[in-house]
Amino acid sequence: MERAVVRCVPSEPKLSLSFALADGSHKNMQRDQSEPLGRALSRIATNALKGHAKAAAAKKSRKNRPNASGGVSCAGPGPEPAAACEPVVKLYYREEAVAEDVLNVDAWQDGAVLQIGDVKYKVERNPPAFTELQLPRYIMAGFPVCPKLGVEFGDPAGSLFRWYKEAKPGAAEPEGGGPSSLSLSSPSPGWTETGVDERVYTPSNADIGLRLKLHCTPGNGQRFGPSRELESVCPVEAGPGTCTFDHRHLYTKKVTDDALIRTVSYNILADTYAQTEFSRTVLYPYCAPYALELDYRQNLIQKELTGYNADLICLQEVDRNVFTDSLVPALEAFGLEGVFRIKQHEGLATFYRKSKFSLLSQHDIAFHEALQSDPLHKELLEKLALYPSAQERVLQRSSVLQVE
Repeated sequence: MERAVVRCVPSEPKLSLSFALADGSHKNMQRDQSEPLGRALSRIATNALKGHAKAAAAKKSRKNRPNASGGVSCAGPGPEPAAACEPVVKLYYREEAVAEDVLNVDAWQDGAVLQIGDVKYKVERNPPAFTELQLPRYIMAGFPVCPKLGVEFGDPAGSLFRWYKEAKPGAAEPEGGGPSSLSLSSPSPGWTETGVDERVYTPSNADIGLRLKLHCTPGNGQRFGPSRELESVCPVEAGPGTCTFDHRHLYTKKVTDDALIRTVSYNILADTYAQTEFSRTVLYPYCAPYALELDYRQNLIQKELTGYNADLICLQEVDRNVFTDSLVPALEAFGLEGVFRIKQHEGLATFYRKSKFSLLSQHDIAFHEALQSDPLHKELLEKLALYPSAQERVLQRSSVLQVE
């Protein structure tokens, strides 16, 4: 039986309905939750009729297309087919038709059956679904690839993942140069399985020059939603070889026992500071330009931090986008959760191992604000007032303290 996916959230005025018609077209509809079911079914019937008309027109066009000998291929004698009528559209729940005056919010129940003509669809209300799915742009051999995920009505831990790589460069396109048609259930012949069915995949040197593909199905441990596929924009590139942190990782191969806590503190250099002329010519003249690029550095940062198997990670000079697009998906995949506080151009991030810690509260303290508002610092503020230039410098500082 086909599936019809319904997303219905109490806090939103509309529900969405998604299904595929018999002609192959995919329909995504937005309907008011307070609308009577009959209006939604009527709209579905109209869409189905339009889809049938388009399919019939395409078929007729193919029949009238000039053939190889220069003639015209015709349908042959006989009357034209009669114009299609709107298909009968009904919604059933527990084998009984749902009345058309029932509101959409109550009509579209999980397990109901939508019938459009001769085709039946099983209604899945609020199944797990990806709200965000993204692969990093820059992928290097030997460095973990952590997709950025957003899951609604589910969680990454309950989802399914399967990684593929190109059989050879450019093999994702079929012979003849036509567009690649990727099935959600069976990959294109141009892709081969890597054997990895986890969220994180670490490419090897054998993957250099090949693109990657991730097939993933959102889940919550009990049910699964529609699958999606992602292909990497660029092929896997060669890594920098052995890094200094590879030697340090020899001492942190495993997560510590419950009685111990391993902590890492790291200034990861905000991109806003790395991409200045002063940084390139004075602070880091020994660095090649590509080594200061954010896409390149993120791979190294992710691998180094995950390799420490830390319970607490305290990071400084964190760009907001780096936190959300790089650090969160990478560290979340290894059991860590993070909080972030912006200062001006960058901020602080603290990650903690979820199996050992629970976040009870978060306090972000800006020093200049605390100095002026907290009575505990009144004496210090009075002494600073005796030195106006020093007071001005201190109050202009954007330093922040994170307390969890």
